[in-house]
Amino acid sequence: MPIRLAATDQQQSTLEWAVGAPLMILCIIIGAVVLRWLVVRAIDRAVQAMEHRSRPERSGRAGRVLRQATGLDSQRRKQRAATMGSVLRSVATIIIFGVAALTVMARLGVPLAPLLASAGVGGVALGFGAQSLVKDFLSGIFMIMEDQYGVGDVVDTGETVGTVEEVTLRVTRIRDFEGVVWYIRNGEILRIGNKSQGYATTYIDIPIAVDQPVEKALRVLRTVAADVDDESPWKERLLEEPVVAGVQEMSNGSVTLRIVATCVPNEQYGVAREIRERAKMALDEAGVRGPQLPPYGPSIGT
Repeated sequence: MPIRLAATDQQQSTLEWAVGAPLMILCIIIGAVVLRWLVVRAIDRAVQAMEHRSRPERSGRAGRVLRQATGLDSQRRKQRAATMGSVLRSVATIIIFGVAALTVMARLGVPLAPLLASAGVGGVALGFGAQSLVKDFLSGIFMIMEDQYGVGDVVDTGETVGTVEEVTLRVTRIRDFEGVVWYIRNGEILRIGNKSQGYATTYIDIPIAVDQPVEKALRVLRTVAADVDDESPWKERLLEEPVVAGVQEMSNGSVTLRIVATCVPNEQYGVAREIRERAKMALDEAGVRGPQLPPYGPSIGT
């Protein structure tokens, strides 16, 4: 009789398990799917907020020129937000479904202790073996989040200066001014200077002879600065009229006059060349002579 009762209890517990376990597993799967949908929805909303977030803009002419010159900034912001959204969705999916899978296995009676121990040992080994790869990916994620640089920017990484051609979570591809392509791991970039964000300032130094009238030369340079600021395409590249700062240096029989120009990013080189060329011609027409360099080597007859 006791044996029959024990068999009956075992059959009842088996029946309860057969009925309850699939239901519980189904609830776990449905819960994981619903939770992932909620998390992905929240991530999508955060991505949309990042895409439409506006930065404080400068007013007046500088703000107008910067808005015209940085039309790709919004597109880059959208690409950055989309990349971060993809990474976050993948991480959320792995975590949610991973926990759900472990819960289902535990419900089915699979021993998780050996599995988790093996996974821990494997994770430690993988961490030691691929720590540089993990470092690169983490650096790439934070670089994208903080918008340190993007495709088309001119950057200085300390080892090379060039234009960014491609940005991934692991490496950044840069082409320098000699045409050499550099592949730099994101984890190895300790500092970086971005020459394409906001605006650029260029300093143009014009030397004249020490015995030439400084005030006359300054008037000529102010006229040159005003002319450059009034003509296309230079006025679209300048954020404001170039400023003639005055005398910068006196040495070796020369006086150096400085012009400061604030420009759209990456346009300072062309603006500086144009101002130098016009300043040279205008000073020659005004009779302002440049410094006389001493002759090199011994003179003939000595």
